[in-house]
Amino acid sequence: MTDGPRSDVGRWGGNPWQPPPTPSPEPEPEPDRGSRRGGRSFWARCCACCSCRNGTDDDWGPEPHGDRGSRGRGSSSGSRRPDSRGSDSRQPGSRTGGVNAAGDGTIREGMLVVTGVDLLSARSDQNRREHHTDEFEYDELIIRRGQPFHMVLHFSRPYESSDRVALELLIGNNPEVGKGTHVIIPVSKGGSGGWKAQVTKASGQNLNLRVHTSPSAIIGKFQFTVRTRCEAGEFQLPFDPHNEIYILFNPWCPEDIVYVDHEDWRQEYVLNESGRIYYGTEAQIGERTWNYGQFDHGVLDACLYILDRRGMPYGGRGDPVSVSRVISAMVNSLDDNGVLIGNWSGDYSRGTNPSAWVGSVEILLSYLRTGYSVPYGQCWVFAGVTTTVLRCLGLATRTVTNFNSAHDTDTSLTMDIYFDENMKPLEHLNHDSVWNFHVWNDCWMKRPDLPSGFSGWQVVDATPQETSSGIFCCGPCSVESIKNGLVYMKYDTPFIFAEVNSDKVYWQRQDDGSFKIVYVEEKAIGTLIITKAIGSNMRDDVTHIYKHPEGSEAERKAVETAAAHGSKPNVYSSRDSAEDVAMQVEAQDAVMGQDLAVCVVLSNRGSSPRTVKLHLYLSVTFYTGVTGPVFKESKKEVVLAPGATDRVSMPVAYKEYRPHLVDQGSMLLNVSGHVKESGQVLAKQHTFRLRTPDLSLTLLGAAVVGQECEVQIVFKNPLPVTLTNVVFRLEGSGLQRPKILNVGDIGGNETVTLRQKFVPVRPGPRQLIASLDSPQLSQVHGVIQVDVAPAPGGGGFFSDAGGDSHSGETIPMASRGGA
Repeated sequence: MTDGPRSDVGRWGGNPWQPPPTPSPEPEPEPDRGSRRGGRSFWARCCACCSCRNGTDDDWGPEPHGDRGSRGRGSSSGSRRPDSRGSDSRQPGSRTGGVNAAGDGTIREGMLVVTGVDLLSARSDQNRREHHTDEFEYDELIIRRGQPFHMVLHFSRPYESSDRVALELLIGNNPEVGKGTHVIIPVSKGGSGGWKAQVTKASGQNLNLRVHTSPSAIIGKFQFTVRTRCEAGEFQLPFDPHNEIYILFNPWCPEDIVYVDHEDWRQEYVLNESGRIYYGTEAQIGERTWNYGQFDHGVLDACLYILDRRGMPYGGRGDPVSVSRVISAMVNSLDDNGVLIGNWSGDYSRGTNPSAWVGSVEILLSYLRTGYSVPYGQCWVFAGVTTTVLRCLGLATRTVTNFNSAHDTDTSLTMDIYFDENMKPLEHLNHDSVWNFHVWNDCWMKRPDLPSGFSGWQVVDATPQETSSGIFCCGPCSVESIKNGLVYMKYDTPFIFAEVNSDKVYWQRQDDGSFKIVYVEEKAIGTLIITKAIGSNMRDDVTHIYKHPEGSEAERKAVETAAAHGSKPNVYSSRDSAEDVAMQVEAQDAVMGQDLAVCVVLSNRGSSPRTVKLHLYLSVTFYTGVTGPVFKESKKEVVLAPGATDRVSMPVAYKEYRPHLVDQGSMLLNVSGHVKESGQVLAKQHTFRLRTPDLSLTLLGAAVVGQECEVQIVFKNPLPVTLTNVVFRLEGSGLQRPKILNVGDIGGNETVTLRQKFVPVRPGPRQLIASLDSPQLSQVHGVIQVDVAPAPGGGGFFSDAGGDSHSGETIPMASRGGA
């Protein structure tokens, strides 16, 4: 990828990550840089005052270069994975010591030898605190671009004004200055592109530096070295893995295009390690806490590994538009063996039920450790992992739920439902679907690739639904373009617009075989769009930033503008209908394991009597809109006097729906009706869910960093049947590494209690999250806030223990009780 205009990342599909070949025991020959660069020395290239030296004054040795067959340090588990830089840590010239002008490693008297580097990388040091990276469970230096940081160089003798010192940062297999993958920063001289290093203090043999990074720098893990030059000779510090530097996007930097001008936004959308994800239906909203865990040890390496696996060019990794688009492709496994395997079949025997996950950490560390896609995910899991990855890399990101989310398969930008002459659905034509809810992400950035006015929130959707430029990815798409129906704006605006603001169009087959619009449901799609509120666990309704007020002139214009660019541009020209009978559907708060009832309310708003033939069909449904067979139906004829209202009720017993239950415990009521006098067609699809119980978590004692504490989990089985092979999951950033607990069977209506010990590793308010899963019952979870006090001696505590995310542990219940 060049530095020219951005290309669609789909073109990178031809460069997927491949397992590295076994490296040869013989060192690779070094390139002849004299012929490649005309013999110009390092100092002639980086320092103007040295460029007038004799052209025959060559470098002291070949520049380091990446070995494609190398491997770096592995994940926290000790397993070795491909290095996140794609390059090795060999010393310049394949030597283990410093390099002099002769390239023989001889250190001559008077040379300015770098004896050590202090990057001030400890979590409590100034760099990490000022760059808001002190929560990362890493010992290496982690900084955000466009913001200065400090370091101390230790020399073999005092630094003199005639000495020349330059810092170097390298990333990738073949670092090049022109691509930003090889950065040279002369000390006390202006660098290029915002890079520079200034001396803040020279004391004895120590040199304190303030280093400025470019606000458009590539993000990733850089190798670091120092070169010096004086009359006695030239020296280069060998590469040391302990001196590697992570550089991230910087929403605190006004010059960075990911800048966010609200501190409370940055605290929530960049630094918050947990959040709420909403599901269910608009009338019955469920919520669950999700552990993003972006600062957990190993997660940052996993995020960079994702970019490597996609084969993303290093030169493009400074662009958040390209990075977020790659992440949307790589969080799902289609095309590129990405992080998560999607599964909506209901059979999760070969992996984990998507409802059982409580956070992203276990998923990402498994992918980093094994290199294999993790089974299984559904939309909220894809979105939760995407939030983790983008927040970890420095992008302000939030998880967003859209209720009644449309899936437009024919680019008509409408949800089309086809019926025969008798209003019986023609299933072979009904390819569009409406999901009860769909979860995606908003991330904040400027869009220099679009006209002005389209910066701000951008939709990124990692759930694989439709291809974009031949690959399963979606976004980033400007929310402003969605709001106004500007579906020609990149990326993937038509599909996302249809998800939030298309109309549901009912087509009836006529006697001549053609189809006619008999009903348009204008407020059925994107009825509510919410996310977690800033600074609290309340819901934040963000529908207004995606849509103009429903039914307003601006909203209708947006819909019709978008539809004009779809595959049925004249859809609204054929509408004709007279509507004086209104219909609503009501469903009580239904609880899993109990009887329920649904009710249809008919109102005659006209001045003449109306006779309505009503049909009710009830079936179970996956949240994606895929339904099972109808298991209960009812037909009634209702006579309505002018201005009258009547109710039609249908009771449903637990024994009637129990054999048909699927994931999420959702049901779909299809109601169709025909008004005898006017010919008006009534149609309504109403989805409701069966509520599941929560887990009750109680902390037993105070929580202190480095000290063991205990949590109690209580659960009551709401079903009269035994839950088999019950598995609990427990996870919380700074508290508990992902842990799996196998508890066996739980009897019908039985109450169980179990206790688990954990050791907090970071102070402050934390979220401990648990879930329960079994073949008979899922979507059961609970959370407790744990306020962790600092260790008595102060400082932090870090241990990679505290939970094995790879294998389960059989846990006996502390107590069992009946109903």
